[in-house]
Amino acid sequence: MSKSIGAQTVVKVENQPRGGIIAYWTVTSILAASMMLSGIGQLMQYGGNIELVTGLGYPVYVLTILGIWKVLGAIALVVPGFPRLKEWAHAGIFFLMIGAVFSHAFASDYGFPMILPISYAALNIASWALRPKSRKL
Repeated sequence: MSKSIGAQTVVKVENQPRGGIIAYWTVTSILAASMMLSGIGQLMQYGGNIELVTGLGYPVYVLTILGIWKVLGAIALVVPGFPRLKEWAHAGIFFLMIGAVFSHAFASDYGFPMILPISYAALNIASWALRPKSRKL
């Protein structure tokens, strides 16, 4: 005869499927690397960045502002913890990329210059949608 004293606690842990985690980290790594390299290029004013922003009608100092935010956003996406910071990083990247698309559109700079920010925005949405439960608020 067995007696049960106290209550038994059962914890159900819901794990994301392995494929989902691999997809999340693949997309997020590509996004973070792209943002980091783009941000560093803007901070260094490397490879046509000056012509790009001046052609859109922005002053050159905008490169420094965008570069800093891209580097910080990329770091925020990959460091462990800080789910609220990650939400803000995703929102910032999305608005930055959509702003770039509209800047190109308003400057009548259609075609390839618009494809890159659209693809970054799509990667950002995919990363946000695939994030594991530990990275959600």
